[in-house]
Amino acid sequence: MAQVLLRGNPINTSGDLPAVGAKAPEFTLVNAQLGEVKLSDFAGKKVVVSIFPSIDTPTCATSTRKFNQEVAAHPGINVVTVSADLPFALTRFCAAEGIENVHTLSSFRSTFGQDYGMTLTEGPLAGVLARGVVVVDESGQVIHSELVNNVSDEPDYAAALKALGV
Repeated sequence: MAQVLLRGNPINTSGDLPAVGAKAPEFTLVNAQLGEVKLSDFAGKKVVVSIFPSIDTPTCATSTRKFNQEVAAHPGINVVTVSADLPFALTRFCAAEGIENVHTLSSFRSTFGQDYGMTLTEGPLAGVLARGVVVVDESGQVIHSELVNNVSDEPDYAAALKALGV
């Protein structure tokens, strides 16, 4: 298991993010239409998996906006945001913000948090996801993996984009 900080307090996660060089674990998440989306749906494409607790927090909203902006200039990159939010909240946010370049997906009926080691196991946010980024290449291999040390901090966008070669 890994540890992150939440309001200065150490909080354990359910495991560890997939390591660079590993095959990214398959996932099945829920989209705005309540349909299933799998990692394998993006086979042959580069994917940024941006993981966070809730779209209704400032840092999560900022990271979604930032990735939306960054990928607009790079149409070959797919960004998938993952949180425990219901798809309705994600849809509302994207509509209000004009977010069109990311796939906002919910982990609410999946094992994603366990499979990626990102479920917070204790503290006031127990059960939601920690913040991190996993970048997957066209062959499904992890080429970048970042668990953000402090849940309220933004991820290293530059490092994720550099892993993609942009």
